[in-house]
Amino acid sequence: MQRKIPAHGDSRSAVTAAVKFTGRDVQPDATCPPFMKMHPSFPVLATPRLRLRQIRSSDAEALFAIHSDAEWMKWYGVDPVTELRQADQLAELFASWFPAGTGYRWGLERLADRRLIGTCGLFRWNKSWHNCVIGYEVARDCQGQGYMREALTAVLDYGFDVMHLHRIQAETHPDNIASIGLATRLGFRFEGVHREQAFWAGRYHDLNCYSLLAREWHQSAA
Repeated sequence: MQRKIPAHGDSRSAVTAAVKFTGRDVQPDATCPPFMKMHPSFPVLATPRLRLRQIRSSDAEALFAIHSDAEWMKWYGVDPVTELRQADQLAELFASWFPAGTGYRWGLERLADRRLIGTCGLFRWNKSWHNCVIGYEVARDCQGQGYMREALTAVLDYGFDVMHLHRIQAETHPDNIASIGLATRLGFRFEGVHREQAFWAGRYHDLNCYSLLAREWHQSAA
């Protein structure tokens, strides 16, 4: 099932997400069933206002602008970057998931000005169990404009319909109200607290666990 993606501010105005494949080739694993294999080229997703594409080294400055904002990124799960070389390493890390076969990280490129305004991804892909984790972040000045919900709608469609996932999990800090609100609006359900699961800023943090099942996502589109 392919979901219509609403334009911001008008849930009845919609454009179907388009998927095409570009980028570095990956050798498929001949031992895996077809639904468990990565596509040979990175999937580019299109929404009304965004192009979701593979992260590249030239995105380092945009990533630095987002991830060096310590106050904005305080619940992201890692310490903020302080040097451009760390953003270079982050770009390399995000781009490495696809050739490694562990997931995807998309850069959110705004169509209006070609600016990279954030990223989102599906990672820690357990192909045997048909599940993975979702993560996302958006620039401070782009928050509250519906960009991430627009992007994640396309990503969840891809996860459930193309990757054939059964379950997608979100892990967020209990004080990250904006992230929790977005996850619940997308249909994720609270399951419980992972006690002191994460470590950053010099201490351990609890994380709330949320999940969304394929049948729940498809029912919400009906």
